[in-house]
Amino acid sequence: MIRDKGCGEIRESDIGSNMSLAGWVFRRRDHGGLIFIDLRDRSGISQVVFSPEVSKETHERAHDLRSEFVISVSGEIRRRPDGTENPNLPTGMVELYVKRLDVLNGSAPLPFPMEEAAEASEFLRLKHRYLDLRRPELQRNLIVRHKVSKIMRDYLDGKGFLEIETPMLTKSTPEGARDYLVPSRLNPGHFYALPQSPQLFKQILMAAGLERYFQIVKCFRDEDLRADRQPEFTQVDMEMSFTDRDEVIAIVEGMIKTVFKEVLDIDIGSPFQRLGYSESMERFGNDKPDLRFGLELKDMADLAAKGSFKVFLDAVQSGGRVKAVNGKGMAGLSRKEIDMLTEEAQSFGAKGLAWIKVKNGFESPIAKFFPEDVLRQMADRLEASDGDMMLFVADKEKVVHDVLSRMRLELGKRLKLIQPGFRFVWITDFPLFEWDDEEGRFQAMHHPFTSPADEDISKLSSINDSELQTPNSPLASLKAMAYDIVLNGYEIGGGSIRIHNFIDQHKMFKILGITDEDARVKFGFLLDALEYGAPPHGGIALGLDRLVMLMVGAHSIRDVIAFPKTQKAVCLMSGAPSIVEQKQLRELNIKTVITD
Repeated sequence: MIRDKGCGEIRESDIGSNMSLAGWVFRRRDHGGLIFIDLRDRSGISQVVFSPEVSKETHERAHDLRSEFVISVSGEIRRRPDGTENPNLPTGMVELYVKRLDVLNGSAPLPFPMEEAAEASEFLRLKHRYLDLRRPELQRNLIVRHKVSKIMRDYLDGKGFLEIETPMLTKSTPEGARDYLVPSRLNPGHFYALPQSPQLFKQILMAAGLERYFQIVKCFRDEDLRADRQPEFTQVDMEMSFTDRDEVIAIVEGMIKTVFKEVLDIDIGSPFQRLGYSESMERFGNDKPDLRFGLELKDMADLAAKGSFKVFLDAVQSGGRVKAVNGKGMAGLSRKEIDMLTEEAQSFGAKGLAWIKVKNGFESPIAKFFPEDVLRQMADRLEASDGDMMLFVADKEKVVHDVLSRMRLELGKRLKLIQPGFRFVWITDFPLFEWDDEEGRFQAMHHPFTSPADEDISKLSSINDSELQTPNSPLASLKAMAYDIVLNGYEIGGGSIRIHNFIDQHKMFKILGITDEDARVKFGFLLDALEYGAPPHGGIALGLDRLVMLMVGAHSIRDVIAFPKTQKAVCLMSGAPSIVEQKQLRELNIKTVITD
């Protein structure tokens, strides 16, 4: 055998034993008479010692060892001399004195020092991902990911779920992000699409009577990327028949509690908090609130109306909003720093940022527009005390919420208000539809298969065609049987109870402007299944990458994916995507034309 134990597995109980270890040379220290090597493998690090008194030959050869050489060493496990122990390592009480050395492979000069790999540019690390993945931090992340997947499988199996694979080559049904298309050689001019989710297929499985399905599955979306997005990502997808919202939520909470306990030894309390969509938007400005700190948004329209500041008055009179957040302890900011804060708000979409310092009274260019008692009421509403600064945005509701929700998060980080730990919250009672200004029509807030709330199902039939063309339609008041789960300000999953009745699904398509012909082309096989006795059903999809990212404390899902892509959807290591040979294109009956 090349090795008897992993480098991180030897202990004091092994003292006196002769063992073989194998791994990578992490550090080499030449102390003249002795040469010390920190030998690393996936299990950890052991210190191995080359001494001329044990073996002159191996001691001489050890001078040639360099970083990331792959070696195997054999020798005696000894206790480290007093004063040289390393309590920070599990192996820090022992070391191996080498009698035999085998160099299994050398290494070219490294593009970055392994000890400083975390500080290397992301470009370099992704290009040489095989080196980056040797870092203990990334290996730990992938080990956690493995454990999470295994525990989820075991949990769902125990709840009667069946793991069933759905197709990777399927039909394009462009309703959300752009599809990744795959040309069919056997059917010239036809294309498969890589699935954005298994949504239609899991509903078919429910219609087929399989009752409880799950899958840890790759999904694909051709969209602009950011730290928590990738063109290919992994969902924990599940669906249940004869269920309701509370049962789906209970299953997910139980699974998450089990995962956190078994992987991180953390007890997550339940039931998780629930917030209605409207309440979340009012208090936090978004539907994925980070509840680890306060600084909630407060409506100021009524108080703004008691002053004469035109910007506030114009916003209210035009149907917009005036809201504010408390900048705790920020009254000491200089005018230059406030200008930088204003620029930041403008980068988020605001026209400007109004501010009032609470500092032995009130200081602000706009303070003169408000009576003293109104300023005091503003401070009371924001719970602002001496030393704080009130920050206001006045605009359309969407702009106000977008800007202040982002500013709230920035202030939480800047002021170090965010508490450690994990805060889960369910967001419920979403609108069924949202108005799209560019398209001039309503769209499904989640997807077109989401069921209306029970009390709103009958209202679908009462909507006339003229009401489909205005954002003030009664459609705007309909609620969806949808639910999102949020962790520390990140949406980690979303689901809904589905429409299981053919007639109701047809009504939904009509409202969304999907003609009978288009519906038949895009979703015909689902519509057929709904006509043959589909049961009530619902489910959820959790983002595995994002959940693991939060569990390990990473800042990007790229740190929990073995081979991620850049924000331009490029794999720097393999060079994908790449140009293919003309022969391949001819076989697919494809000619490429690159346009500006």
